Amino acid sequence: MNAARLYLANKLISLLPPSRAFGVKRALLRFAGATIGNNVRIVSSAEFYCSGALTIGDNSWIGHQCLIAGGRADIVIGKNVNIAPRVTLVTGSHKIDFEGPMAAGEGYSSPVTIGDGAWLGAACTILGGTTVGEKAVIAAGAVAKGDVPAKTVFKGL
Repeated sequence: MNAARLYLANKLISLLPPSRAFGVKRALLRFAGATIGNNVRIVSSAEFYCSGALTIGDNSWIGHQCLIAGGRADIVIGKNVNIAPRVTLVTGSHKIDFEGPMAAGEGYSSPVTIGDGAWLGAACTILGGTTVGEKAVIAAGAVAKGDVPAKTVFKGL
């Protein structure tokens, strides 16, 4: 992802009607370096702050006030994925450091992969190093880390 172009894309997307102009939003994210499938629908209040590769498959929905953020690790969202409002996908974290001046030590990134047909419920958080299986459901408010099997309902850690 190109950081300057992504910044510009976020600003322009936020000015568009919330549930309209989906083609323009797709074009802006492609301009920033993302791979965006056909008929991807992104609500204008969604924000993208990532430097790794971002891929969103055909017919996926990104809801109100979603945050897709992280470091250099890739984020892959499959096709036919429904992402409800206020979902957070984050690839970055820190090693715990009880010896240094801060508990948040050296930063690192781990990829996030969302399988085809998955549904991420409102206000859930998907942490780096997580793979959500095909057609899995992440319950509203859940925090997911690690592997979530396909066709299961995951209620959180």
